[in-house]
Amino acid sequence: LLPDNPSQVGSVSVTVKVLDVNDNAPEFARFYEAFVCENAKAGQLVQIVSAIDRDDPQEGQHFYYSLAPEAVNNPNFTLRDNQGN
Repeated sequence: LLPDNPSQVGSVSVTVKVLDVNDNAPEFARFYEAFVCENAKAGQLVQIVSAIDRDDPQEGQHFYYSLAPEAVNNPNFTLRDNQGN
């Protein structure tokens, strides 16, 4: 739910860098938009993302997720790769 007071709404852009060596770059499996409430707890799961690569067979894909080097020390965001694409 969005707050009734627009002054309590904030946003942040997240950039995803895709490294690929074949014809079709990996892409997110769907469009993602996440919302975080002000009373969210530290370490609370905010969003799970999944990717696909149309060049590879479904069972042959494995994607690795990591934060960009400039974001690694940002205490506001963490990322966990659950090894499930």
